[in-house]
Amino acid sequence: MFELVKVGPQSYYINSPAKIGVYQVNESDIYLIDSGNDKDAGRKVRQLMERNGWVLRGILNTHSNADHIGGNRYLQQQTGCKIFAPGIEAAFTRAPLLEPSFLYGGYPDKALRHKFLMAEPSNALDVTDPDFPQEVEIIPLPGHFFDMVGYRTPDGTVFLADCLSAQQTLQKYGLTFIYDVASYLATLDTVAAMQAPKFVPAHAEATDDIAPLARLNRDKVQQILQTLLELCSQPVGFDDLLQQVFDRYGLTMSFEQYVLIGSTVRSYLSYLREQDKLAVQFTGNRLCWQAVQS
Repeated sequence: MFELVKVGPQSYYINSPAKIGVYQVNESDIYLIDSGNDKDAGRKVRQLMERNGWVLRGILNTHSNADHIGGNRYLQQQTGCKIFAPGIEAAFTRAPLLEPSFLYGGYPDKALRHKFLMAEPSNALDVTDPDFPQEVEIIPLPGHFFDMVGYRTPDGTVFLADCLSAQQTLQKYGLTFIYDVASYLATLDTVAAMQAPKFVPAHAEATDDIAPLARLNRDKVQQILQTLLELCSQPVGFDDLLQQVFDRYGLTMSFEQYVLIGSTVRSYLSYLREQDKLAVQFTGNRLCWQAVQS
């Protein structure tokens, strides 16, 4: 873990639970793409930089999930580097309490206020800031989270953040976190059509052909949509539906899984209602979902 892997003339990734990209500007200066999941990850990255004689010029965050910004604060304090993040992601990076609050739908229970869902705050600038490295292409990848982006370094390497899950992950867990299903499907189409010498997803193997994995992720989304329509064949309240989803996919309920899977299922339900495939009714002060009969 935390081995350095070269994937292009100026590009590397650090093999960690969420891959950390490295863009080497010149012999001494680098930018990181994300920073790992916590202070300890930041410390390991700093030690790796010292071994290679590298100076950190900045961190380019793809999005604000804690496993991608967890090393920000430590590295910023140690090096004084600037941090850049896109749109809403910059706000979440500056105020990480927003993530568990968003997932929970209120002030988050203490079981959700930990490093896996809430990183330490760091001072993030928007990617529109003039100090952002202009030679790096910003690739919008919305869907998994609000304003998530990927980055293409000058040698053509594309860092894809969390827009794709590995085949093993899809098989093991069934559902992966999605905020906006319509945007996510559009992102998968965009990614499938991309060309690059190397693609580096944060949670899947680096590859020079990303289209098969993009199609696999799209197929999984379509399968989940069909499953939800089946489970909503009769009017069902959300908690009963969520229990059925956990049972169907062999998941175990915990506070973290309740908010992560629960938020994702709500996003799927919103998408299906936008598509006029689900309807809602209020009965006995209870909101129920039901598939629209064609």
